[in-house]
Amino acid sequence: MDAHDLDVLVLGRQANVRYVTGAPQLWVAGTRPFGPICTLVRATGAIHLNSTWDEGMPEEIGHEHLYGLAWNPMTLIGVLQGIAGCDTARRVGTDALTPNFAKLLPMAFPNAELVDGEQAMRTARRIKTADEVAALRASVRVAENGLASAVAELIPGTTERNLAGALMEAEAAGGVSTPATQDSAWITSKDIPWRRAAGDGRLRDGDLVVVSAGVLADGYVGEVARTLPVGEVSDAPAVRALYARRDALWDKLLAACKPGNAASALLDAHDAVGEPVPPAPVAHGLGLGFDPPVVSPHLRATSDAEILAEGMVLAVTAHVWQQGLGAVFSRDAVLITADGAEVLSTSPSWSEVPQ
Repeated sequence: MDAHDLDVLVLGRQANVRYVTGAPQLWVAGTRPFGPICTLVRATGAIHLNSTWDEGMPEEIGHEHLYGLAWNPMTLIGVLQGIAGCDTARRVGTDALTPNFAKLLPMAFPNAELVDGEQAMRTARRIKTADEVAALRASVRVAENGLASAVAELIPGTTERNLAGALMEAEAAGGVSTPATQDSAWITSKDIPWRRAAGDGRLRDGDLVVVSAGVLADGYVGEVARTLPVGEVSDAPAVRALYARRDALWDKLLAACKPGNAASALLDAHDAVGEPVPPAPVAHGLGLGFDPPVVSPHLRATSDAEILAEGMVLAVTAHVWQQGLGAVFSRDAVLITADGAEVLSTSPSWSEVPQ
């Protein structure tokens, strides 16, 4: 807040609120309209939070700094007006605004200019603390347990839905009932790159099947994905050659994950091994959700401008495809360290899975 000259931050996005407060937030699928959920005052360091209970509340946030839900937005404006320092604030940052609150917030901050506070939050969240990395490791472990349970059910005749059920059951047994995605398993297309196979979702011998696990544990997202062949593979050498292409691409992607590189180096890694860049992002920030940067060929200028730094965590995807065989897809959480990349997930590749 000092660096961005913000006297007050008024936050509504759940990831930002969780980052500032450390308090558990109610998870819902979909987006929410903006509301003043958390207010942070630079001069006092006081955090005021919209919450109706104390469970899981950090000691730094006293009960007197909690305020309840209200249908009338003017009630929330009255709460803000009562916070010490709001009436004298010069610059107030928000992470989003709806037209209604754009009109109402000046009532709570009569002497302030309303500015974009999202950049300050992105700067703060970009580099992970040791505690955040520990939280990410824990969420990745839960995701990997779900992945392993789904892989154990990978036999001809089962369905994509059965695999997803086994995966989510294991995640729930690990204490997490909030998956990061519900598209947990799919048969890759042998005819069209970047697509899943059309059909009834039933696995057959020779199919290349992606199992993708993601969980939201204690606010932090862990992701891991692997591709495995089903049953008897008619052309094992060709499939192994496809996996070797994935391995070559993965090595280049990891080499690109080092401090000082532009994020676009992950796009260049594909050119280095002669693989086309997929239309979907090849990497994105991992933390309190789907974070920036988003490394995609459609955002090349942004990827050129984003410089990787020690302490960033990325979900990195490798994807190769061959006509008549299908695709090999993998995703891992990668921590950028002073010495290069550390892969947080430990799930084996296909070549290490017993056949």
